Amino acid sequence: MTPVVLLRDVTTDDIAIFYEHQVDPEATRMAAFPAREREAFTTYWTKILRAESVTTKTIVFDGEVAGNIVSFEMDGQREVGYWIGKPYWGKGVATHTLAAFLGIVTARPLYAHVAKHNIGTLRVLEKCAFMICGEERIPGEEVEEFILRLD
Repeated sequence: MTPVVLLRDVTTDDIAIFYEHQVDPEATRMAAFPAREREAFTTYWTKILRAESVTTKTIVFDGEVAGNIVSFEMDGQREVGYWIGKPYWGKGVATHTLAAFLGIVTARPLYAHVAKHNIGTLRVLEKCAFMICGEERIPGEEVEEFILRLD
């Protein structure tokens, strides 16, 4: 059965749910991205929501906030990233979300970075036609990433 995923504008109420998703230890390990303290997280999202160059959407699955997806400019490249709450992993939410979001953000090329150990996200990106175009190690960290590109 195909999951019903809805993308809508982010509300301030969503930020508290996003915060809870990002403090999950397994989620931060998979993303290879450290959790932020609540105040720093709220400040970060407030800044994102004000930025004209950033596109943000809340992911709704079965009537629940399941995560978020964003597109932003970094180092002259348009990037995409998402965060799915752990209860929604393995249900096709990420794949359907990214596919729908690619109809909203039509800039190409579009890049994504994924920790090499995050096989689930790598598969999602490849299902949506992203291709590995490089690798990098984050300076000062142990994390190795794949860089993917969608033309």
